Amino acid sequence: MNSFAGQTVDAARRLLTAQLKTAAVESAELDARILTGHALGLDLTGLISAAQRLLTPDQSARLEEFARRRLAGEPVARIIGEKEFWGLPLQLSSATLVPRPDTETVVELALELLRASGSLDRPLRIADLGTGSGAILLALLSELPAAQGFGTDISEAALHTASVNAARAGLSERATFVACDYASGLTGPFGLIVSNPPYIRTADIGGLAAEVRDHDPPAALDGGADGLDAYRALIPQAAGLLAPGAALVVEAGEGQSARIQALMTAAGLMPVAAPKADLAGISRAVAGHKMAR
Repeated sequence: MNSFAGQTVDAARRLLTAQLKTAAVESAELDARILTGHALGLDLTGLISAAQRLLTPDQSARLEEFARRRLAGEPVARIIGEKEFWGLPLQLSSATLVPRPDTETVVELALELLRASGSLDRPLRIADLGTGSGAILLALLSELPAAQGFGTDISEAALHTASVNAARAGLSERATFVACDYASGLTGPFGLIVSNPPYIRTADIGGLAAEVRDHDPPAALDGGADGLDAYRALIPQAAGLLAPGAALVVEAGEGQSARIQALMTAAGLMPVAAPKADLAGISRAVAGHKMAR
């Protein structure tokens, strides 16, 4: 039975909120508003103005399906197929992670380093290794008007999603996507390289929140036995492609920053700034730079 059949827009939203609260969904009210709006094709203003309108059978069926998926633990971003990152609406696919606010720390640190070196407005080649939805690369290009960006991924499906997102953001002319393993298909030099590689220890994946464990692509999560396999691969590659004085900025998991810095040092990259913490106080963005000759 469809619990939303015959309901007004406002009543359906409140009913979905109650269902999510009963299921102990923390963001019940926000999720209900987003899902109801998406099912009806309405933004917040539209939801308010249409509050007393009756749902059509198609709308109630669509909202029932959204409710079923959310109650089963699927993230809202997966259900609606989109997530905002750095103010950009990004399309998602089964081949891409849901971009998270923590990852904006990488963008922030990268921009801080470029600002300190006076490079924000200069022509610049930047690379995003394992680009997924293109989130980090497109965020940087949106802030760096003279930059050209290159995003790599081993997943053709992810690269297609990133290309769609570049087009939606009006950045296609400055974004090139390359199918390869991290930096293996790129030629330098680059003025900045960034990456959010898989860094979850294999043994820890089973204990992740269901929204992540059951819906994010496993290859984008699994960092090997100690979580550092990807860094061992990409850091030496990046070190060989950076221009003198240029930086590599990567996302780190909790408790990993010191070991990642050691891998950077071993590859000839020197610490350029203290790791940047996210809102939870975790050292989330780690940077190293190539010494100027």
